Amino acid sequence: MRWDQIRDFPCSVAHALSVVGDRWTLLVVRDLFLGARRFEHFEASLGCSPHLLSRRLAKLAHEGIVERRPYQERPARHEYRLTEKGRALYPVIASLLAWGDRWMPDPQGPPVVLEHVPCGHRATPELRCAGCGEPIHPREMRAHLRAEPRA
Repeated sequence: MRWDQIRDFPCSVAHALSVVGDRWTLLVVRDLFLGARRFEHFEASLGCSPHLLSRRLAKLAHEGIVERRPYQERPARHEYRLTEKGRALYPVIASLLAWGDRWMPDPQGPPVVLEHVPCGHRATPELRCAGCGEPIHPREMRAHLRAEPRA
């Protein structure tokens, strides 16, 4: 299967990866959560080519993850804001941050620390069961595959 066909694969992970599955796209999303809004902010933070950045932002807009909002008329300039669909990626970004801090730590300490604003405490993402509230561990989970319709 070619990368451009992954969206057609019957798997929710594959569907998500077809939109946010490359490193530059996830880094753009990370920067949006860190407050970046304008093209020059992303460009300075990421150091990627303007062409690559334009393509990633256009794809995120096309997929409904960000919306472009004009902030200047002449010349026309836009800023990028996360939509509800984009904000729903927060657990993914926070979990990747925690995984990186644990398994690939920076010798000088975490470059980003998450703080829960209402209580002021440092926050670490944790997956919990919506039914009982207990932490979810991979060995305590079972996946049920959808039965494919018979021809």
